[in-house]
Amino acid sequence: MEEIVFPNQIRINRKMRGVSMQDLADKLGISLSAISKIEKGYRRLNQEQLILVAEILDCSLQDLYVNEQNSQQEVVLAWKKEQERRQEINKSSGLKVLGAALRYIRNEKSLTLIEVAENADMTLSVYHRIEMGQREVSDKEYKNIAKALGFDVDVLKDEIKKLDEAGSLEEIIAHNDTKYKVANATRIINEHSSSNNIDLDVLKVPVFGISGADGSILIDRSSSSKEAFKPANLYDKRDVYGVSLCSRRLGSILSNRAVMFVAPSEVASVGDIALYYKNDQQAYVVSVREDETGQLYGLMWNPEERIYFDNDDFKKIHKVVDIAL
Repeated sequence: MEEIVFPNQIRINRKMRGVSMQDLADKLGISLSAISKIEKGYRRLNQEQLILVAEILDCSLQDLYVNEQNSQQEVVLAWKKEQERRQEINKSSGLKVLGAALRYIRNEKSLTLIEVAENADMTLSVYHRIEMGQREVSDKEYKNIAKALGFDVDVLKDEIKKLDEAGSLEEIIAHNDTKYKVANATRIINEHSSSNNIDLDVLKVPVFGISGADGSILIDRSSSSKEAFKPANLYDKRDVYGVSLCSRRLGSILSNRAVMFVAPSEVASVGDIALYYKNDQQAYVVSVREDETGQLYGLMWNPEERIYFDNDDFKKIHKVVDIAL
């Protein structure tokens, strides 16, 4: 699951509702210090944790985000300062070199991103960001990556040092420094423009979904009443469609205007949010989980309920790749 770090108003909403840091930590299953760092926007949390925070605090996701219009100025300034600090740390700590070296070695060994990510016990998105030099790596993660690439930790460190000193990583670092989203968005727009007139229709996707029984969402993909623009990171995904977040199971966690972007061709793994199709037109929003026996299931909320997946069910699970609030 994609991890995020963002300026937030978790602390404000927590205090308004009389929830202590310890209570929030206990319900999320993380440490008190971790909650403190999350509230300051210094520590990452994943999509599932974010939804749980909103559920625990009985607020919408929109209430948790900082923006310059309705947030305290010192909170906004503190976040901007922290982002600048992180950028400096990234430069001095060699994350770009590490990411470029991992990509170089992976290519030399003819390994895919998915293979290394799985063998390192990471999600694909997390490992990809490490290779892009955009994410810090813990000692445990480093050991797992080294093992996935077939190295001892010390040998991998020596190999990275040699590649850096030989200048073998400069081209990869330059590539990684390119603003992926901006460049990708520009490429897609240019592909579909003529005579300087951009065809914005290619950036839109149909949005389906009305509220169904038992908190389900009824989806008729042959008929759409509205459209939404794809987020920039999804411009190159052809099979994405939108779904209105109208499930009553989510309560007030998300705005009625929120839209889930769903990619049927993407494989949903443990920790991901997905749509589970009970039949052709009835779907439930679930969090993909794994029980103590290794059996995968979908967890629904309000009330909590498990849907265990059979082998044939994986065709019915469509991964949620983004949510627009």
